[in-house]
Amino acid sequence: MAGLLEGRVAIVTGGGRGIGRAIAEALARAGAKVTITAARSNAELAASADAIAQTVGAERVLALTGDVSREADCRRVVDETVARFGALHILVNNAGRGYRFILDANAHLPEPERLKFWNTPVELWRTIIDTNVTGPFLMARAVVPHMLKARWGRILNIGVTFNSMRKGGNAPYGTSKATIEPATAIWAQDLAETGVTVNTLMPGGATQTGMATALSAAGGRKLLDPAIMGPPAVWLCSDEAADVTGARVDAKKWDTNRAGADSFIIARAPDLIPDA
Repeated sequence: MAGLLEGRVAIVTGGGRGIGRAIAEALARAGAKVTITAARSNAELAASADAIAQTVGAERVLALTGDVSREADCRRVVDETVARFGALHILVNNAGRGYRFILDANAHLPEPERLKFWNTPVELWRTIIDTNVTGPFLMARAVVPHMLKARWGRILNIGVTFNSMRKGGNAPYGTSKATIEPATAIWAQDLAETGVTVNTLMPGGATQTGMATALSAAGGRKLLDPAIMGPPAVWLCSDEAADVTGARVDAKKWDTNRAGADSFIIARAPDLIPDA
């Protein structure tokens, strides 16, 4: 896949670790210049930027702090990316807050009182919804004008399995990630025939990320390597996927031994919102 994204510029939110870091590294190896973001400056963000720089050169990576739930931060990240690299073609909406926040809220509660939707703290709900729902909207809203001007763009929303969306005791996170599905469908239609595509990419199961906990691997469950997100992300962001929009892709089913178009047919997941 080397060179598949040569000349492209990407923003990967939440690019300091886990899925975001894996995708950012894959895009960079494929030729893209990459901005990675985190809500706050930290060692993980710096380490991710250093790893990319060592592979493709420091001039092709930019690490920025920015909270995706804040409109001003989203606009600043976009502006600084364009100022540094001269263009913007790809957005990966990966930043998110997940199950670990729910576990932390449960830590002081006895088992019968573990979080249900009716006793979920309002601030916890708002934190997760603001990051996982409003964040992708604000970032997409900020990048799309640049993509429309270029008549070329790729937006990848990071999704989850149906089981993760509907898991009991997981109301804020499950609800927030379920929202990605209609968002992808609607944005893809709104951007039809503009040269900008919108797709959802999911790992296909519990993944070893910053959100992972001991419970994720309960019962001997093996966590997925976030690196599996790289190959489908690169292909979906390439010219080869120009006709693919509004789709859900399961990275666990992606076959790197096949051509991208063939792998897409295998890895495409059923739409959760079928046409009426």
